[in-house]
Amino acid sequence: MRKCILLCYRRMFKLNKKRKIICRVAVLQKYVKSFWNQIVGCCIGYKSIKYRKLSHHHHSSSITTTTTATPSPSGRAVSAPLEDLVALKICVLGDNQIGKTSFLTKYVGKESTSTTGLNQMDKILCVKGARISYTIWEVQGDVSASTQISTACKDSVAMLFMFDLTSRRTLKSVISWYQQARQWNQTAIPVLIGTKFDDFVQLPLDVQWTIANQARAYAKALNATLFFSSATYNINVNKIFKFITAKLFNLPWTMERNLTIGEPIIDF
Repeated sequence: MRKCILLCYRRMFKLNKKRKIICRVAVLQKYVKSFWNQIVGCCIGYKSIKYRKLSHHHHSSSITTTTTATPSPSGRAVSAPLEDLVALKICVLGDNQIGKTSFLTKYVGKESTSTTGLNQMDKILCVKGARISYTIWEVQGDVSASTQISTACKDSVAMLFMFDLTSRRTLKSVISWYQQARQWNQTAIPVLIGTKFDDFVQLPLDVQWTIANQARAYAKALNATLFFSSATYNINVNKIFKFITAKLFNLPWTMERNLTIGEPIIDF
């Protein structure tokens, strides 16, 4: 009888000790998890703050390019022989006042030549010894745009559909631009570009989240790659054309997906 009592006592002692250990481990896990969440939150917050505090005197130098801006064969002198050039056409579509011209000027480095309803810019770049001439046709987003879409879209290798990240109306217009463009070109690479990221990042995070998710849904519907960009700070401007060049010529170039709210999104 005495042995049974001692045995029961020992079992109860071990059980109580085990429960205490489990409780302490659970408490420790809770504090570790809480501490880790604070660290992650600080890291994410820091990245968002980095874009919120963009200075007008700062330009992103993280994206480098080996391109060489040279006057194009369309009416301006070119020092190198034109026979070496691979001439390609790109069209840009979107509503008025969304930053299309500023975006292209940032990439090309000079002002456009304008015709009725169309702006034209040219860029010559060198890729692995080959010289590529991009002629970029921008359709102005006014009432006369529909008559110029066929001219801009025919024979284009890529179509850039642009919208203002701070205006959801311009995002909704992308569907109409896409439908009109595809009537004249079914093979060009589609790219969806949200402009004015520097203004967009100042919006409340919940608004950014809503717009970003809508933009991703539109990109998926168009089977397009999505970029958030800023001409003012040269965010993703060169990267977009690197992507197009790599896609066209099947070049080995890795692009990282970025879906973090508060940062310039890239989705594909």
